[in-house]
Amino acid sequence: MTVTSPHHDAPRPARKRRRTLYTALSLLCCSLAMTALPAGASAAPDPHTAASTTGPRTQAVAFADEFDGPAGSAVDGGKWLTETGDNVDNHERQYYTSGTSNAALDGEGNLVITARKENPGNYQCWYGTCEYTSSRLNTSGRFTSTYGHVESRMKIPRGQGIWPAFWMLGADIGDVGWPNSGEIDIMENVGFEPGTVHGTLHGPGYSGSGGIGAGYTLPGGAAFADDFHTFAVDWAPDSITWSVDGTVYQRRTPADLNGNAWVFDKPFFLILNLAVGGYWPGDPDGSTSLPQQLVVDYVRVTTGD
Repeated sequence: MTVTSPHHDAPRPARKRRRTLYTALSLLCCSLAMTALPAGASAAPDPHTAASTTGPRTQAVAFADEFDGPAGSAVDGGKWLTETGDNVDNHERQYYTSGTSNAALDGEGNLVITARKENPGNYQCWYGTCEYTSSRLNTSGRFTSTYGHVESRMKIPRGQGIWPAFWMLGADIGDVGWPNSGEIDIMENVGFEPGTVHGTLHGPGYSGSGGIGAGYTLPGGAAFADDFHTFAVDWAPDSITWSVDGTVYQRRTPADLNGNAWVFDKPFFLILNLAVGGYWPGDPDGSTSLPQQLVVDYVRVTTGD
């Protein structure tokens, strides 16, 4: 089903705006969104390794998908819900499909989410006949966690208008709506920033362009699409810490929220998706090569003391 979002402010160029969750679960009957960090946010100075902050990771595995299986097979439906539909709120251009054309295992231990310039099903989007297809997966109704180390190793796509993301939403979104549910963006990339990813918190009073976050930029002008990288958060009561390849680049606590409510001490579910176009990344142009692929080696959540 399509879930609609309430009225929001007029779009702001080069900023991430709202994203609508499309899902068959009736529990997700209220609105949600996904927004960018404020302009000018940057990585914290003097980054250090995640291990030095969080200690040894000998925790229990709460969730793991290694994406082992035959090439062309679908993701494990016991772990992932496949969403369908378009997204007017972000003005994204893709239609999320339910088939293996846009999300399938590659037979080499990876999940491949593919964005294509096509419309085999005559899908209709907010702007008319859809121009692109892609996939969006979540663990709502299958897995939630409160706290832990949440990690994925992936190789992101590239190109103007391409927008991969690994993120979480509060499982109570069907009851309290967005942004009261809270949102933890573990990794987002927009194609016009090939060497930078973003991590952001959204909640009541700090949503939309007011999200609390920072960016991490690879050294030496490297692009994230050139190799696999590991994106993670270490989530504990009253703190969330982001890292890339084990290097911490920001830590957030209730003190960062300017007196607003910290809504991250409750269950959240996971989301993987690859969007095309939208307010923040802008639309594809003549420089954009399609198809593009988000290749996911694994997703793991560990919890414990």
